[in-house]
Amino acid sequence: MVNTFFYTGVRVEELLEITQVALTTLRLPDSGETVPLLQIVPSKTDAERVLLVPPELAHVLAKVKQRVRDGHETVPVLQRWDPHDCVLSPPLPFLFQRRHGLERRVLTDTYVQRLVNAALTALGQGELKLTPHDFRRLFASEAVSSGLPPHIVAKILGHEHLSTTEHYMAVYPEDMLRHYRAFLARRRQLRPSEEYRDPTSEEWEEFHQHFAKRKVELGTCGRGYGTPCAHEHACLRCPLMQPDPAQKHRLNEIIVNLRDRLAEAHERGWLGELEGLEITIAAAERKLAGMTRQINLGMPAIPPR
Repeated sequence: MVNTFFYTGVRVEELLEITQVALTTLRLPDSGETVPLLQIVPSKTDAERVLLVPPELAHVLAKVKQRVRDGHETVPVLQRWDPHDCVLSPPLPFLFQRRHGLERRVLTDTYVQRLVNAALTALGQGELKLTPHDFRRLFASEAVSSGLPPHIVAKILGHEHLSTTEHYMAVYPEDMLRHYRAFLARRRQLRPSEEYRDPTSEEWEEFHQHFAKRKVELGTCGRGYGTPCAHEHACLRCPLMQPDPAQKHRLNEIIVNLRDRLAEAHERGWLGELEGLEITIAAAERKLAGMTRQINLGMPAIPPR
């Protein structure tokens, strides 16, 4: 649940309404890359939204699905009581459910809060109190500080107005918040008004292309939105490169080739090459050791339009 809150910024009621069928994949028409998607059912507004989620979260949700199935072919179908609308949902395969005696129940808001507190206590952070909504603020702050435009963040969070998103971007002392808002006001006078509006379809396309451009030979580049490669595309040495387990054989071939080059450098006395090759081999071996078996996410695929 913490992973879902942190990577998506969803509200607690939206998290509890995530079902097995909310997880899908989309194949990008330009690159052919498959990206995980998560469909979010609207809560406070009527705006349903679909989020691009990182592979890490897709993996976590797939493990949740695997655990909830408990050896059965599908996720058990349950009804969920909505305390806000005071209605009972139709039978659905909710992901966040648990056993309660002899029956299964969908988690409640209070139970989620209890689990978050228990997680903090287990980490030795018992005095720190976080609510599910605090993760929503953390998501917004992290996204904006990583360079994501505020109006894109507003769309992801499902906010109708940009001013709502601004309140989420950080929790600071009042004096600092006042100075920051004054800075924003001055900045807006200097920046084009177009930056503070709903994103166009072209901007959304550019946002999607960011994920396509992060795909490299051995996996995925983890750099933030709108940021260039800081390591001159030396992916083997770069800590941001997330290896794809399916490319393990290719990485093995590269390591063998690097060792051959290292032996040749020793033989020919190319002392200037030795250190660079040794650093690259060590980095490649660390990435190889970090590769884990990829599990089947069990998500239906959406064909490109």
